Amino acid sequence: MKKLFTSIALLLISSFLTAQKLPVETVYFEFDKFILHEDQIQAIIAFIKNTDTTEVESIQIYGYCDDRGANDYNYELSRNRVITVQNILTANGLHKNKIIIIEGKGRVIVQKDTVENLSETRSKNRRVDLFLVKKNSFGKGVYNSFQDKHKVGDRIYLENILFALGSSKLSQNSRKELDMIALLLQQQKTMEFEIIGHVCCTPRYYQDAIDKDTRERKLSLNRAKNVYKYLINKGINSLRMRYTGSGNKFPLGQGEALDRRVEFLIVKI
Repeated sequence: MKKLFTSIALLLISSFLTAQKLPVETVYFEFDKFILHEDQIQAIIAFIKNTDTTEVESIQIYGYCDDRGANDYNYELSRNRVITVQNILTANGLHKNKIIIIEGKGRVIVQKDTVENLSETRSKNRRVDLFLVKKNSFGKGVYNSFQDKHKVGDRIYLENILFALGSSKLSQNSRKELDMIALLLQQQKTMEFEIIGHVCCTPRYYQDAIDKDTRERKLSLNRAKNVYKYLINKGINSLRMRYTGSGNKFPLGQGEALDRRVEFLIVKI
C-alpha cells in the first residue's frame, strides 16, 4: 500500500492539475433570461484580457437559476446561460479547447422562510460561475481516506471506489464507501471538492473510453458523474461538488483495475 501511494504521489507531482478554490468570475442574469446585459459582457471580456491563458490548462463553466419554475425548464435555462458565456469567451479570443466543462446545474433551492432578502438571494442565484484550472498548480497531499483536516489541493484516492471494465456503474463496495464519505462530508460542511474519473485500457489516440451502457466515449466523465449523483442523493449539496473526466491521461502503472477509479480533489475548506 505504501508503495502504491508513493507512486501516486510521484505521478501527481509530475502531471496532475488542481482547480481554484473559488470562482474567478461570476456573471448574473435577469429572471428567466439567458442573454446578458452589456456590463456583464464587459466583465467577461475583462476577465479574458486579465487572464494569462498560457498559464491556464482549462476553464470550467457552471450555470444556475433561482428556485422558481420547473426542474426541466431550469436545467435548460441554466445550460443556455452557460452557452451564452461560452460564446462570449470564444468570440473574444479564448480557444474553445480550453473550455473542458460546460454544465447547467438547474435551480438553486432556498428555504424561503429562512432567507432575509429573498429577492436578492434569487438574483445572486441567476448566475454563471467560471473556474480556472491552472497549469502545474498541484497539491502534494495524497490520502487513502478522508481526514479530519485537509488543505486545498489534497487528493483522496479510495481503493473501494473502482469500476468494472467499460462500466460507470457503482459497485456495492463503492456504494458502501460513498455512504461513509457522505457522513463525513455532512460533518465537514464547508469543504468543496472535485470528483475526477479515470479509465484504463484505451489506445492513447483516444482521450476517453466508451461507456458500454450509453455507447458514448466519455466513460471517465460518467464515472465521476455517477459518484456526484450518488452523493447528491445522500444529501450532499451539489454546490459543494463538481466533476470531470481525465480519460486515460494518468495511469498509475499498478495494473488496469486501479486505473478504473475516481479521486477527490479538495478545492475549498
